[in-house]
Amino acid sequence: MARRVQASALAGDGGCQGAGRVDCWLKTRDAFQQVLIARHGFVTYIRGSVCDDDMHKVLIAYYRVSTQKQGRSGLGLEAQQQAVANFAKAEGFEIIAEYAEIETGKGADALERRPKLAAALKQASKENASVCVAKLDRLSRDVHFISGLMTHRVPFVVAELGAQADPFLLHIYAAMAEQERRMISERTRAGLQAARRRGVKLGNPTIGRENKRAAEQRAKALRPILKSLEGQSARSIAAELNKRKIETPRGLKWSAMTVIRVQQRLGLA
Repeated sequence: MARRVQASALAGDGGCQGAGRVDCWLKTRDAFQQVLIARHGFVTYIRGSVCDDDMHKVLIAYYRVSTQKQGRSGLGLEAQQQAVANFAKAEGFEIIAEYAEIETGKGADALERRPKLAAALKQASKENASVCVAKLDRLSRDVHFISGLMTHRVPFVVAELGAQADPFLLHIYAAMAEQERRMISERTRAGLQAARRRGVKLGNPTIGRENKRAAEQRAKALRPILKSLEGQSARSIAAELNKRKIETPRGLKWSAMTVIRVQQRLGLA
């Protein structure tokens, strides 16, 4: 089977015209599927467009912001909600549930670290609904992860791409986004290395010193609380602080190691 996919066929222009258009698209899909299998190990296709006649026109909306700060401020979340709402209104869909995820750090493309997405998939399967996101990158920029999501047999729709974007097109866009992310990372890394060779000092030392002073001040404010909990294990202290909803000097949840470090910094250990 041919491995090269013509751009004209993918774009739907002169490569797929006339009576043979369907056959052309099927050949294009099969060819691209082979490319994905070669590059990522597997690819999964489920039902096509979410506008198929046998589909209920109901949506489970899924939103994702990347940091706790964005989640608290609503930055990016309102735009996603508006995009999905506009899409549903224009296409005649009913949004029956909404899930908003706030995730940070590496490994976020593991479904077990996305409880809201897992819940959205579960309800969509139960309600025979589609999961809708504003943009494809709100699911992931990893084509392997998106392929894995499709094994749940739940249709996905991307408001930005329209209701007719089937799993084949989603794989194409995911592969393009993944490649773009890789290229941006490589360019950024090369630029930083070139700057270091020129003797450029990276980062802002003033901000670093200010952050350190702020963390030290917050740690000192915790001294009376930590003093009152002396005699307990670091694990017990961490559990008690988290129970009281007291954050670490960096605004995170406590662990036993964090307790030990703060105690050492304050001279309590």
